[in-house]
Amino acid sequence: MELRLITAGESHGPGLTCIVEGLPAGLRLSPEDLNRDMARRQLGHGRGGRMKIERDAAEVTAGVRHGSTLGSPIALQVANRDYANWEERMNPWGDGGELAEVHLPRPGHADLVGTMKYKQSDVRNILERASARETAARVAGGGLCKAFLRALGVEVRSRVIQIASVHAPVSEQALTLEDFAEVDSSPVRCLDADASRAMVAEIDSMRKANESLGGVFEVQAFGLLPGLGSHISWEERLDGRLAMAICSIQAIKGVSIGDGFAVAGVPGSEAHDEIFFSPQRGLYRETNRAGGLEGGMTTGSPLVVRGAMKPLPTLTKPLRSVDIETHEPAEALRERTDSCTVPAAGVVGEAMVAFVLADAYRRKFGGDHIDDVTEAVGAYEKRIGWRR
Repeated sequence: MELRLITAGESHGPGLTCIVEGLPAGLRLSPEDLNRDMARRQLGHGRGGRMKIERDAAEVTAGVRHGSTLGSPIALQVANRDYANWEERMNPWGDGGELAEVHLPRPGHADLVGTMKYKQSDVRNILERASARETAARVAGGGLCKAFLRALGVEVRSRVIQIASVHAPVSEQALTLEDFAEVDSSPVRCLDADASRAMVAEIDSMRKANESLGGVFEVQAFGLLPGLGSHISWEERLDGRLAMAICSIQAIKGVSIGDGFAVAGVPGSEAHDEIFFSPQRGLYRETNRAGGLEGGMTTGSPLVVRGAMKPLPTLTKPLRSVDIETHEPAEALRERTDSCTVPAAGVVGEAMVAFVLADAYRRKFGGDHIDDVTEAVGAYEKRIGWRR
């Protein structure tokens, strides 16, 4: 049994839809399970005017009754409050004959290639769906996945470790779940107070210079069992699935797992996690350079995944482009935009990692009801002698 998540909707259309198929029946849910992360996605120093308009919340329209999943597909709706200002331009009906088309693609966006691929003359027919506004629906679906994982003892968190030229200091000591308790109190969701202040200053400085900023976020998952994923086929390797999920987030250009690119520059004796045993702890590691994954499978150590985000392609001082109708040089489209969304991208990263992990649990343990799943997990823990 596998999990499926699909979204629909445009940035300034009536709303967004998310459908999650494959969760077991009997999983208890609350509105906060969905809307907590919806609100967190809107946080972060560097956000633009859109976040002052939207108050994102997910409405369940199918698959849940009296706070429990039914085992059927779950449908979620997220309204776009800004649609009231765009109804004439984004109405599903009518021919739009009186509206001016957009012909100015932005470098770094889906605009140009999308118009070529889908035979469109109006860039808006591409940019509306390519927009990162779509991630609001993913975060809603991710809330369902997180609730499922939580029922199995798994928690997913994120933090920002870099914005533009500012890097948070790297500690040799592994983080714990408790270390993330106050991460959202930072305006950039960074755990280091000095780095957080420097990141805010960097955003303010670059915003005044009409620039956007990228950075790096890190997602960690705690409480995972060993053996999720598989080594037997390339498409079953969990590191590949996680890399795809993170790279599917708009503007993400790189993914690393564990120490990632850093281990490419050290000898093998410093790259791997040695294995130990004690009667009290069973099999264990003292390091986690692999980021909780070996051979495409979870090791039982915390999962550590990082995503590198490029600066947003919509700039207040537009880059050079070409009018796709006249082929004349022109400035790229100027739209309302954010300066930096790395803190929000971390929350989206949580949703995508949660989806991949929830899917891995469904594939391995199956079960029509949540009790079937927990029973199967318990039997597996006993078989392998796993000690949390």
